[in-house]
Amino acid sequence: MTTTLFESSTAFAGFSVDDVDAATRFYRDTLGLTVSEPVQPGVVFIDLPGGARVLAYEKPNHTPATFTILNFPVTDLEAAVTELARRGVTFERYAGTQMETDEQGIFRGGGPLIAWFTDPAGNVISVMEDA
Repeated sequence: MTTTLFESSTAFAGFSVDDVDAATRFYRDTLGLTVSEPVQPGVVFIDLPGGARVLAYEKPNHTPATFTILNFPVTDLEAAVTELARRGVTFERYAGTQMETDEQGIFRGGGPLIAWFTDPAGNVISVMEDA
């Protein structure tokens, strides 16, 4: 049996935010995820469904990611979009692009149904129908 360098490691990804307290409130209160107490000033872990976790760290010169940082598969996208909107989430509209979304913010142009929104730091997140 070959031993790998990372066999006992628990890997995680990370992304920056401009305000870790606002990010904590959003991921915990709006999305309903578990967010750790700061592991050091300006740094928290967010527990994701399925057992993964991601690190969010405050960065004074934060620039929002220009790509989707997190994807949440759901069984009923329309219900998820409705519930997130009820919680105050605003969905992105990509009118006039090849990723054009409908009035709910759902892309129906091929592939899985998907809708995008941003966290308070402007990082892009998606919910997508897991067929």
